Amino acid sequence: MNSENWSGKAFAFFSNKRCEAFPCHEVNNAEDFNCLFCYCPLYALDDKCGGYFSYLDNGTKDCSQCAMPHKKENYGLITRRLVDVCRMMQTRRKTVQSPGENTASPEGH
Repeated sequence: MNSENWSGKAFAFFSNKRCEAFPCHEVNNAEDFNCLFCYCPLYALDDKCGGYFSYLDNGTKDCSQCAMPHKKENYGLITRRLVDVCRMMQTRRKTVQSPGENTASPEGH
């Protein structure tokens, strides 16, 4: 989705100034802090997420210094990368799934 399709649209930006953690990262302009991706959907991409991160001594990915998903202008970047998350999940499912295993969820779920 290019910027002319989403830029300035209400669905592309949400700021929860009443949140106890607002803003959860240091920013220059809190007015442009986007809470829409409060929990970054690209976290699962590990070192391919495109954000600023480090790894703690215990191996946990630390994104506390990354404001990429919170920048108003990055809505398109995040949504374009969601297909990468889907591909990664499909690949992971294929490697974990046993031969002949049914991955369909029970009806109603």
